[in-house]
Amino acid sequence: KYLQINKYAGEYTGLDVSPKGATGAGYCTKGTYAAASGTGENATPESCGDGNGFMVTIDGTAYNAGKVTSNRVGPNTLQYDYTLERYYANTGTKCTGNNDNGKALCADFCGIDDYTAACCSEKGSVTPAVGDGLCGVPTAAGSGV
Repeated sequence: KYLQINKYAGEYTGLDVSPKGATGAGYCTKGTYAAASGTGENATPESCGDGNGFMVTIDGTAYNAGKVTSNRVGPNTLQYDYTLERYYANTGTKCTGNNDNGKALCADFCGIDDYTAACCSEKGSVTPAVGDGLCGVPTAAGSGV
């Protein structure tokens, strides 16, 4: 979308290619992305209905601040509960384990032996610093390229 409108998409609406039925800033891979307002803009992982998939949320349109977050969601206790987060300006993906199995999955994803905190696919168990272009929060346009 950046090539067409000179900014990243802030929602699925209007994208040439998007998941079927996706509107607003969020999408559930299983279940329905719905909020109390009916717009989907304030949906939470719990509002993905009876799904057992991911809630994928687009957040921001700027290269140095926008990101996509994918939360594992389901109506009951999840066997693997984790969150993936990727800023547009970065090369790596941050993985946060929310239960023991999710932490083990993140450790494998990041290539580390022991999960102690959110980790980065580019740098192992130490979440990179702000502005380093890997998994930290970008600080300037063009960082991470």
